[in-house]
Amino acid sequence: MSVTRMHHDELDVNKPLVNRLIAEQFPAWAGLPLQAVLSSGTDNAIYRLGDDMAVRLPRLGGAALQVEKESLWLSRLAPHLPLAVPVPLVLGIPAAGYPFHWSVCRWLAGKDAVVSPIADLHEAAVSLSQFTSALQKMDIAGGPPPGAHNFSRGASLVSRDAQTRAAIESLNGIIETAPLTQAWNAALEIEPWDKPPVWLHGDIHAGNLLVQQGRLTAVIDFGGLGVGDPACDLMVGWNLLTAEARATFRWGLTVDDATWGRARGWALSVAVVALPYYLHTNPVLVEISRHAIRQVLADHSDGLND
Repeated sequence: MSVTRMHHDELDVNKPLVNRLIAEQFPAWAGLPLQAVLSSGTDNAIYRLGDDMAVRLPRLGGAALQVEKESLWLSRLAPHLPLAVPVPLVLGIPAAGYPFHWSVCRWLAGKDAVVSPIADLHEAAVSLSQFTSALQKMDIAGGPPPGAHNFSRGASLVSRDAQTRAAIESLNGIIETAPLTQAWNAALEIEPWDKPPVWLHGDIHAGNLLVQQGRLTAVIDFGGLGVGDPACDLMVGWNLLTAEARATFRWGLTVDDATWGRARGWALSVAVVALPYYLHTNPVLVEISRHAIRQVLADHSDGLND
């Protein structure tokens, strides 16, 4: 996985810094082994602490908004979810020249679905439908609406229009852009969400799913956590699944055609924005984006031919 610098303004979060933070704030853990965890994640540095803990430190100011939110909400949501999630144990404060809050969570066994592929996508589709359905049933009282803290996941598709069109234009010469524009225009014509907001993870894809022995066991990285339109949580149907497994995923959900269509639009928008941005720095996200684009365009083409 890539360790190339992905953002011009990201911090250098290194092992000596993490050791200092732990020693100063949680000295009981200072003697435990500390090891960097390579991942395709873009916003946080991850270190394994001892055998059963993980240290998560934002690299960017935007990601720093997520730490306290996760610390507050994940312990409340976790008991009601059918897959494991990384519940923070403690919240670290800015210190030792590091400007952000950071967290220590329980280590979750498994490897992400990029490194350890899912054996049965239909089984995974069922698990994902159960997870998203359970999350949507949780009480939203006090839950944070879309905003800077979660890259506005759960907001309207229209709010992503300028960003998406600029990204499509930047892909000229890399992939054919006319079908992307057509599919995006079609997504914008779908009626918006007009029901009460629900809880959403905001960023479900292969890099944020843990697998053991071929089976999906955990969902990680809740930086996109918030309440809003559930369509964005369904984009995993295109960025991970095949058409056949996507049908299984939808079968397990209570979802109307408009929400399903907006989910396809979300999958397209996130993919076309990520593809040019990470083209030379994060091959994992590039491939996830290309897969999503292929799946969305195939669906859009099938719809035109119906």
